[in-house]
Amino acid sequence: MAITASMVKELREVTGAGMMDCKKALTETNGDMEKAVEFLREKGLAAAAKKAGRIAAEGLVMDYISEDGKVGALVEVNSETDFVAKNEDFRSYVALVAKQAAQTKADTLENFLAESWIEDNNQTVQDVLVDKISVIGENLSIRRFVKFEATDGVVVSYIHGGGRIGVLVELQSEKVNDAVVEAGKNLAMQVAAVNPQYVNEDEIPADHIAKEREILKQQALNEGKPEKIVEKMVEGRLMKTLKEVCLLDQAYVKDPDLTVKKYVDSIAKEVGCPISIKRFVRYETGEGLEKREENFAEEVAKQMQG
Repeated sequence: MAITASMVKELREVTGAGMMDCKKALTETNGDMEKAVEFLREKGLAAAAKKAGRIAAEGLVMDYISEDGKVGALVEVNSETDFVAKNEDFRSYVALVAKQAAQTKADTLENFLAESWIEDNNQTVQDVLVDKISVIGENLSIRRFVKFEATDGVVVSYIHGGGRIGVLVELQSEKVNDAVVEAGKNLAMQVAAVNPQYVNEDEIPADHIAKEREILKQQALNEGKPEKIVEKMVEGRLMKTLKEVCLLDQAYVKDPDLTVKKYVDSIAKEVGCPISIKRFVRYETGEGLEKREENFAEEVAKQMQG
């Protein structure tokens, strides 16, 4: 398989490895991007703990939280340009999509688009999207949504960078007061900043752990470490790697002397009842999507010719 410059560029952006190392990795793996990432990690040339998509498409992530804090929703709506993403009409529309998601009964995007629009039962979510496309003059897309409903706790959200990153966190707690909500905000900010993948190690799939173990073993062997001590080294490194992707094990960003678990425990003691993180979700605008690349001068020239 021919290795193109764009493939090398993509692998470099995903892993942070050098250009020649990326080219070699792609050649060795016959252009398989995922295997190339693993190849670089085994050689100790890539620090990426996961395959990070290219953050490219424009748009917004927005939230909606019910007044009682029991229901929360997060949506991502994409646009073609950053100019439209900052447009007030577009922002107002995305806010309504988030409100729709907080009330939805849909479990798939297809069903969500087919639902009646909250502001006009004669139109579906899809109908309003099509209308908005014609008004704004750009292709728009409702990419994804998520809804949390708390039965014995609270749902809290955090939006970073004006809609670049959005987080929902559901806390379980018998008592819900300002301290609990504030803790939820702090945890949502932690998720936005550090991007954990799981609440704790119990959530990590066994195949993911096995794959990480094998990669770390190859790394150690490639470093020339004696095989008799490799196993012990691998387990130590694996424990460190898994802690980095688990929210409760991470260093708390507002006080690095604490883990997130110790921070949550301190709030629980203050409130007087157990508090646990039931789940969280993090959306980053355009993650994994390819941005349309066009020369701005050419685009203006095209419009003038049109």
